[in-house]
Amino acid sequence: MGKEVLVWYDREGDYIEVLFEKKKGYFRETENDAVMEKVDEEGNIIGFSILKVSALKEKPLSILLKAEVA
Repeated sequence: MGKEVLVWYDREGDYIEVLFEKKKGYFRETENDAVMEKVDEEGNIIGFSILKVSALKEKPLSILLKAEVA
């Protein structure tokens, strides 16, 4: 059985958000200023967002999303 991934793109805001799970969480910074990772309360990655998508010069964009280490 497949897993649903939600993708939301705001053309006017030039913003994309990808969610692997629908649950409470918060965004935190990554090593790339344009990318934020979304994590749940336990630190598990549940999605990410990219700001100013059309201005990105890196092709392909590569970023490591890091889960909390317990």
